[in-house]
Amino acid sequence: MFWQAPLSPVPPCVNSEFMPNRRNAVYFFITLSLLGGLLTGRAFFFNLAYWFGGMLILSLLWAWISVRWIGISRKTKTSRTQVGKRLEESFTVTNHSLLPKLWLEVNDESTFPGHRAGHVVPWLSWRGSYRWTVETYCIVRGEFRLGPLTILSGDPFGLFLFPRRIAAMSRLIVYPAVVPIVKFALPSGVLSGGDTRHKRAQYTTTDAAGVREYVTGDGFNRIHWASTARRDMLMVKEFENAPKLDVWLLIDFSASGLVELPGLRRASTNGAVLPIDGALPPSSEEYAVSIGASLAQYLINSERALGFTAYTPHREVFQPERGARQLFKIMEVLAVARSISTYTLAQMLSLELPFMTRGTTLVIITASIDIEWMTQAQIAIRRGVRPVCILLDPQSFGGTQSFEDARTMLSVARIPTLTIRYGDDLTYALAQTPI
Repeated sequence: MFWQAPLSPVPPCVNSEFMPNRRNAVYFFITLSLLGGLLTGRAFFFNLAYWFGGMLILSLLWAWISVRWIGISRKTKTSRTQVGKRLEESFTVTNHSLLPKLWLEVNDESTFPGHRAGHVVPWLSWRGSYRWTVETYCIVRGEFRLGPLTILSGDPFGLFLFPRRIAAMSRLIVYPAVVPIVKFALPSGVLSGGDTRHKRAQYTTTDAAGVREYVTGDGFNRIHWASTARRDMLMVKEFENAPKLDVWLLIDFSASGLVELPGLRRASTNGAVLPIDGALPPSSEEYAVSIGASLAQYLINSERALGFTAYTPHREVFQPERGARQLFKIMEVLAVARSISTYTLAQMLSLELPFMTRGTTLVIITASIDIEWMTQAQIAIRRGVRPVCILLDPQSFGGTQSFEDARTMLSVARIPTLTIRYGDDLTYALAQTPI
């Protein structure tokens, strides 16, 4: 795991705790010089008081100028990243004033955990610039703020310190971690009215429907060379949707279904759970998110039409689609999803099942052992929807209730079930055949 090195040591003059003491010492010498001049009448003491007063004014002016006429740029390579990857940012500070900058302290107020972008900038001459790069290992999913920045500087004598706040901010989305899936068994669907949907597809499938004339924008890999040679003009193949049924992914983010060990630390009050030793924490929420993200990526890459629904706590529904756009939408929801919904899994199923077509495969990810949602799953079977359950063992995540009765009922209801426990290798576990 990569961790950003500590910040450069801060010069002694940056420590604001000593500045009032230094200024008080100057005030004391000014007062003492004025009293000496009044008592003795000698000009030396008055000149000394003027000198100390001028030094205060000059130091104040210098500290004020030190944080003016400064340009700072912050470049982030991407506003979307993923757990397990590195975020790279580069900063450039430029001095646009005629006076040199003795030192600058740049403080970053980002909410991204472990992101130490602050830096101490050394001497900057006129038109001089200083650049540094920060790399941070992404350890937790979520939405974070980058910025604002605060610049601090002072005078050569360390009497005054002036801050300047740069309110520029940007948003960073960290997608959840995914695991490679080599196989995931889905129940075979049944299409009413035949094995093929007679509907033109905008992508290449295994089912060719015919040929037509080539038009601008058609891919060369769709050209049917035999027809082209026979008709002496470019002809391209048309395809129909492959007989693969839609898959819906439903993840349980209900507060009643959350099981996790007490004392887990979160990235923020409403943030995701921080990992423990680089592994997924003992939280059913984090396991459900990681499994859901991995399955979404696997199914999209397998060219399956994937639908998604969850209450995070807001209702999020994406109708079945193919392609990277659908995956990005799901990832953005999972990045910030929290198990705080007041809806139970049974209520979610009763609300969403009417919108699912007959023959659809429904993948349910939950740690809930409530009998009511299993009853709703049986109703789904009678409607022609084929549910598959990925059941997170609540006892392995610190729960006290046994899930053996739930497994028995799922088995009696003939709902294929995969059981996941805390610490399991998700790649291996998801490759097993549901029983």
